[in-house]
Amino acid sequence: MNACNQEGGRCAEMAMVCLTDFEAYAKEHLSKATWDYYAAGADECCTRDDNLLAYKRIRLRPRVLRDVSASDTRTTVQGTEISFPVGIAPTAFHCLAWHEGEVATARAAEALDTCYITSTYSTCSVEEIAAAAPGGYRWFQLYVYRDRKLSEQIVQRVEALGYKALVLTVDVPYTGKRRNDIRNQFKLPPHLKVKNFDGVFQQEAAAPEDYGIPANTLDPSISWKDVYWLQSITRLPIIIKGILTKEDAELAVEHGVQGVVVSNHGGRQLDGGPASIDALTEIVDTVQGRIEIYVDGGVRTGSDVLKALALGARCVFIGRPAVWGLAYKGEEGLREVLQILNDEFRLSMALSGCRNVAEINRNLIQLSRL
Repeated sequence: MNACNQEGGRCAEMAMVCLTDFEAYAKEHLSKATWDYYAAGADECCTRDDNLLAYKRIRLRPRVLRDVSASDTRTTVQGTEISFPVGIAPTAFHCLAWHEGEVATARAAEALDTCYITSTYSTCSVEEIAAAAPGGYRWFQLYVYRDRKLSEQIVQRVEALGYKALVLTVDVPYTGKRRNDIRNQFKLPPHLKVKNFDGVFQQEAAAPEDYGIPANTLDPSISWKDVYWLQSITRLPIIIKGILTKEDAELAVEHGVQGVVVSNHGGRQLDGGPASIDALTEIVDTVQGRIEIYVDGGVRTGSDVLKALALGARCVFIGRPAVWGLAYKGEEGLREVLQILNDEFRLSMALSGCRNVAEINRNLIQLSRL
């Protein structure tokens, strides 16, 4: 990825202009098994690919002559101010992309003053992540395990460490079928672990494993009553991640959660479901502002962020692009990814006639095309 100047014999680094530049770099430099793991969608990857295509189908209705000489990208999530409405979605195994892993992710999010949702499946512990970026704003993504004590212990740990919300992922009663992971027999390399559960699972080396923890650890019996159980063991706000229908959004509100992430898990679970941005509108219309709504999946440009906010999202979260930034240059690479999105979002806002996020609304969207 270095463009060499033959005359002077110097190598100039390729300019990283947009998120797809980081994607190309990551694909070239990561091992095949690691790239395939991050890139994977379920089955035929229809939903994964539609997450991106759906944004391209949406057209904006820009307003002009609105004095956009000054602009403000700040917003709040769960009452906390962040510098712009893009956070980092929970993704697993950052040490596969960069040796410092989630520690670098936490520092980049802190530097850009935005929200980082730490994954249960981190290759650094929640303690290491908190210590690396003590001033950072963090939520913790949680799965419910057959052994509820496991879930309970990690909730107590993150609450004590100052994580500000729990993000309960609800679309994984079972893991989706990701064909390349099966072909590659994907496993964490021996030097990496799911650090949050280090020493918890004493199992034979040959025992079946599912992405770094013993197979059948996740609880497929999880139901709405587990939301009440979670509320009974924590004071933290609870955000449900993996909602795609108005029916489930209404149930989330009725169960007293503080937010939902409209998400199809990056197209890695059920193939053939909607693109997350296409599911957003019915959920926004049902929730009617009673709780905050976020969206992830397919965000690659600042205008994608603008479209999501215009359709009613409070904030978007990026998954794969964060990993590409890490693969490029660790903390510095992820800072670049976030800065590019921030700059693009500010420009798209101005070119649409919006001076701040409060001015972004559905009038900005050409609805006939949806």
